[in-house]
Amino acid sequence: MKDLDLTTLRLFVAACDLGNIARAGEQQHIGSSAISKRMALLEEQVQAPLLERHRRGVVPTAAGLMLLEHARAMLASADRAARDMAAYQHGVKGQVRILASVSSIAESLPDDIAAFLQKPEHAQIRVDIEELTSSEIIRSIREGLALVGVCWNAADLEGLQTLPYRCDTLAVAVPAGHPLALRDSCSFSETLDCEHVGLPASTAVYTMLARAAAIIGRPLNYRAVVSSFDATIRCVRAGLGVAIMPREILGMAGPSQGVQGAQGVHMVPLTDAWARRQFAICFRDGSRLSPAARTLVDYLAGCAQAG
Repeated sequence: MKDLDLTTLRLFVAACDLGNIARAGEQQHIGSSAISKRMALLEEQVQAPLLERHRRGVVPTAAGLMLLEHARAMLASADRAARDMAAYQHGVKGQVRILASVSSIAESLPDDIAAFLQKPEHAQIRVDIEELTSSEIIRSIREGLALVGVCWNAADLEGLQTLPYRCDTLAVAVPAGHPLALRDSCSFSETLDCEHVGLPASTAVYTMLARAAAIIGRPLNYRAVVSSFDATIRCVRAGLGVAIMPREILGMAGPSQGVQGAQGVHMVPLTDAWARRQFAICFRDGSRLSPAARTLVDYLAGCAQAG
């Protein structure tokens, strides 16, 4: 069988959708006799009847239904290729919606996206950010509700393609005057004597800390559960408890130093191996990303390599 002609396939799909060759001709701006001739040649090419002719129009045969499915996929792929190539004629353009975890948004992601958008070649790209939990991000990507996500790579990313993004280090935030404030570092187990301030149970940080406490065999007592790191810092400053959070949020310096920041809140890095976290850029199929999304993904992955 020779290669199928896209124009003929487009006419075939129109005839099937409209159930009438004349109306398909009107839609595609071609005479009905010309369509009939193309349909006859197509049937000869595939060596099977594709359309049943009736007084009121046409309906696809079993073979026609099979070809119809393939034709739709081929035309969609061809249209996508045409759009993608057109996007490069005057610079990449498009809109990208990226789903991101609270930690990635509180740390480097907004600055990285801002730097991306400031490049002249990205002037026609729009990036929208939506904050979700890691589990919500992964579910949305799997279900095709969004193309790109940024989350902690310890989440269940099975079935998705990923690229490494930035890393962060968890630390314990303590108020000024707290015994741990004088330390250069400490272990998570040493914080379990204190009451904690934390994020909701739906977050990756909460899950990680609950698992770590269970392994140690000690309870993790929360005095306050809040929805953001800003609120967490306020609670710590007020003396309501200590909090495990990324030290990068306060722009911490060297990894082994306890540092003061945020007006009297001290960040003391944790020594536990799991306290060093890797974030991942996740997507369902890199080959199906739009040019704008692919450009953003490559840029963010480059940020990870740059440190």
